[in-house]
Amino acid sequence: MTDGEDGIRDRNGDGPTETHVVTVFLRHDADVLLLCRSDEVGSYRGRWGAVAGHAEGDPDAAARREIREETGLDPSADVRFIRRGDRFAVVDADLDRRWIVHPFLFAAGTRAVETNYETTAHEWVQPTAILDRETVPDLWRSYDRVRPTVETVRDDREHGSAALSVRALEVLRDEAAIADDRGSGDGTANDGAGDSQNWTDLIATARALRDARPAMPVVANRVNRVMADASERRTPASLLRAAIEGIDRALDADERAAARAATRLPDRVATLSRSGTVLSAISRSDPKFVLLPESRPGREGVTAVERIAVEIETDETEIDETEIDETDAGVTLTTDAAFGETFADRDVEALVVGADAILADGRVVNKVGTRGATAIAAAEGADRYVVAAADKVRPADSGAEFDREERDPTTVYDGDADLEVVNPTFGATPTERFDAVITEDGTLDAAGVREVAAAHRRRAGWDVK
Repeated sequence: MTDGEDGIRDRNGDGPTETHVVTVFLRHDADVLLLCRSDEVGSYRGRWGAVAGHAEGDPDAAARREIREETGLDPSADVRFIRRGDRFAVVDADLDRRWIVHPFLFAAGTRAVETNYETTAHEWVQPTAILDRETVPDLWRSYDRVRPTVETVRDDREHGSAALSVRALEVLRDEAAIADDRGSGDGTANDGAGDSQNWTDLIATARALRDARPAMPVVANRVNRVMADASERRTPASLLRAAIEGIDRALDADERAAARAATRLPDRVATLSRSGTVLSAISRSDPKFVLLPESRPGREGVTAVERIAVEIETDETEIDETEIDETDAGVTLTTDAAFGETFADRDVEALVVGADAILADGRVVNKVGTRGATAIAAAEGADRYVVAAADKVRPADSGAEFDREERDPTTVYDGDADLEVVNPTFGATPTERFDAVITEDGTLDAAGVREVAAAHRRRAGWDVK
């Protein structure tokens, strides 16, 4: 936190001096970066904080400036903005300061940071560690303003289901930590009614998360697994431990699935939309050429191709949204309409997609356009793979229907003609259209789907009424 006098003004000539500051959390996987303040700073020496500094003028610009100064990361390439929380005031009578805190959350593409003189140590930790450390004032309050919630999980239309499942477990982790920190629900003799109420509230949160994304069973499956693990003791502390273990297990499963898929990918591949597991598989395989369509609705392919272009070393990156260029760039983005022609012209050897759900009958639910993409790949003689963690399998007895998550029809047609507009987010592709469904434990056949589905159903029993 830079300790110059810029940005400081006196409120009405008396009272604490008011200073606007930014507090910036960098998140990698499910951890955030905490920095221990050095003796070179003017306040809160030896305490833990996030990236922070005076908000001189524009807080957004200040947040990015402090990221560069305090971590060495490039705010335009190494991190991605997630959200900005509502500002709040913190009064420090000892310093005669009224801090106006502007919280931010960014996703970091790496944990390799280079701190400056303001920091003596840094650690990537679960955010709940904030509650157990000596920190700058109200650091948890800053995090609370930007942390994931049931609403952010429910409303996110940018990230894939695996990433959202981890966010859902983070919500459970954070809520359990808050309940545990209140001093009740920790298994002591003083818990009493408070323990019961805490657990009731946590069950309500778990149910809301489980139901937040019906088209993405991995969210419900991973929530169910954590709740089942914590249900014997039924305390916030037990849920906190189970959630942290569940997050680690989920991240490991997704990475192992990506690693298995990477061994099958050839030099020239195509994918469809933003799937963290697929993008990890592509990055691991280091192909010579990657093709993506825009992937409407939402144009997820655009953000996906940007990540691939950064992670894969290529001589040239081409954005081709108007016509087919003969240049064989390392990464190519095209329109959905031109995807088939580009696929053929560029001699793509394999299509690899993720899965938002694998139904009991083996159908793969994924971003709309997947079925058409598999038809294109088959016609061109290319391999067709699904890569997904086994937690994507829908529980047994959950039916054959799935939520297509229809988007706003006016984004397709807003005229006066009497017609139907179909604008789904998801579609289903028969499993026989793929050469293999690859999970963290290997390929999944029909019998394997049934076995996994039955296990998911058993774990959902924690909520039997």
